[in-house]
Amino acid sequence: MVDAQSRLYISVLPVLIIGLFIGFVGSLLGIGGGFIMVPALVYLLRVPGNVVIGTSLAQVVAMMGATTILHAVQSQSVDILLAFCLMVGGTVGAQFGASAGKYLRGEQLRGLLALLVLAVAIRFGLLLVLVPADTFSMAVMGPGGLR
Repeated sequence: MVDAQSRLYISVLPVLIIGLFIGFVGSLLGIGGGFIMVPALVYLLRVPGNVVIGTSLAQVVAMMGATTILHAVQSQSVDILLAFCLMVGGTVGAQFGASAGKYLRGEQLRGLLALLVLAVAIRFGLLLVLVPADTFSMAVMGPGGLR
């Protein structure tokens, strides 16, 4: 695959394999897959950071739109107001993130990504071993645990 604008010269096969893996894990776990795609593009395919960010955002927008429509049609369980509020917040947050990203080097961005992935892994690990106060509780999980 050759792209004149980004100057990438990579085979389409690894990109398709990574995409298939992200799609499988994303549908299996109900996640967006960006936390897999960004490190895969940066570390496995050696794509420049600015291209990774733009590519990730384009992929997320396309996948979110398609899966939201499919999920809404199949299960009728999409909260439009909640989705709209998340979209507005995500759009505003993306503008702040893009502005802040201009002042950071690629190594710093990769370090922040690594810290974020590590924090998520630690939280998931702790939730696996910590015993909840009420084993059969239907409470909503919050940032500090059960609320």
